Amino acid sequence: MPYFYARIVSNMVKSSTFFLDIVKIVIIALIIIIPIRFFVVQPFFVRGASMEPTYSQGDYLLVDEISYRFSEPDRGDVIIFRAPTGESQFFIKRVIGLPGETVRVAGGEVLIINDAFTDGFVLGEEYIGNSITGNLETTLNENEYFMLGDNRGASFDSRAWGPLEHDLIIGKVFLRAWPFGDFGLIDTPQYETGR
Repeated sequence: MPYFYARIVSNMVKSSTFFLDIVKIVIIALIIIIPIRFFVVQPFFVRGASMEPTYSQGDYLLVDEISYRFSEPDRGDVIIFRAPTGESQFFIKRVIGLPGETVRVAGGEVLIINDAFTDGFVLGEEYIGNSITGNLETTLNENEYFMLGDNRGASFDSRAWGPLEHDLIIGKVFLRAWPFGDFGLIDTPQYETGR
């Protein structure tokens, strides 16, 4: 009889040790994963057609939340930001105009005027298949960006709500994780004028 009880106690000790090991692993994983999830990388599902053909409904993207703490967004970056309209949702758009620049939309083209190009230059955007409609001119203040969706005919962007303030930016899209056929790092287009 004592042997039987000894085995039961031994099994209980083994079970409790195993359970404690599992709890330790879960706690360590949470200590590592939660800060990364909330301060470094955030997942984002694309909703809507405003960024087609680059990104489509249901694409699963990973957003780098730390880079813009050390550098500024570049023209062509695709970023996630809080809605400037005050809604509790996030938008995905492409950076077109940088602080201090004037952005002019006219004749189906986007013209950028800055210190280096006082007469302006037309932004060549081979990655989109449609031209932009409407007429608009806006000069960006310090810490403001002009944002456009790649699907210019179906995008609610800076043409409607004005420049985006820097403090609304969440981060830069750096990886498409879904669909698996399009898995990969995201490249920022290089425009003829450089930055």
